Amino acid sequence: MTAADRFAIHRDKIELTATGALSVETVLNVRHWNDRLFSFSVTRPASFRFRSGEFVMIGLAGEGGKPLLRAYSVASPAYAEELEFLSIKVEDGPLTSRLQNIRPGDQIYLGRKPTGTLVTDALLPGNRLLLLSSGTGLAPFLSLIRDPDVYERYDRVIVVHSVRQASDLAFRAELESGLRDDPLVSEPAMAQLSYLPTVTREAFTCNARITTMIEDGSLFAQAGLSGAPLSVQTDRIMLCGGLAMIKDIAHLLDARGFIEGSNAKPGDYVIERAFVG
Repeated sequence: MTAADRFAIHRDKIELTATGALSVETVLNVRHWNDRLFSFSVTRPASFRFRSGEFVMIGLAGEGGKPLLRAYSVASPAYAEELEFLSIKVEDGPLTSRLQNIRPGDQIYLGRKPTGTLVTDALLPGNRLLLLSSGTGLAPFLSLIRDPDVYERYDRVIVVHSVRQASDLAFRAELESGLRDDPLVSEPAMAQLSYLPTVTREAFTCNARITTMIEDGSLFAQAGLSGAPLSVQTDRIMLCGGLAMIKDIAHLLDARGFIEGSNAKPGDYVIERAFVG
């Protein structure tokens, strides 16, 4: 019997205790996209504030009762009453092997201090914002594209989501709709937001890797947009996803004169250093 099985059996007996750094929240909803990916929402403390794109520590009780935590980007908008997260399923992962079995009503730890670099304050002004992601790296961008301030800062917002199989395209329907059901940003999003899903391991409308589309200059055309190619004068970029993808794209951007930014010194592109080291 695995540790996940043992905890599943005794889940009703586990009561979490809040600490100075962690609150205890209740799971409200769980959505399994496929056998590799799920999302879930939890209650939001009245005092919890975050900037779109930030991450926070979440977790469960580990062996011996000590909190077992991992950093997760908040996928919900900053104004939402609930907090949503997107996660992979790892069979032997210390946390995700158990987290994937959560159900509404379960308790979960939530860090009290969100932070992160994938925020608009870490970027210099620009005309187009490119949100380049793979896998669960989409999560912080789901928050950003539902932030009204993003559409005031940029003329165009382009979300690129690269996955292995089409079933990994979480939130695809919402993105393809242009967020038409969002109460705050439906109007600007319909006019300014573009969504480009690309699948690398099975037939799909777009099968190109993000690096390839940057190198051959087809990125904007694949997203159904015309205009000038990628330019340090007009474009600002955020990267989130697999380590190899981030390193490869960062290398391409560096070679084109883009400068990495941070909260202390805004630049042309940002990555989340807490995830990639």
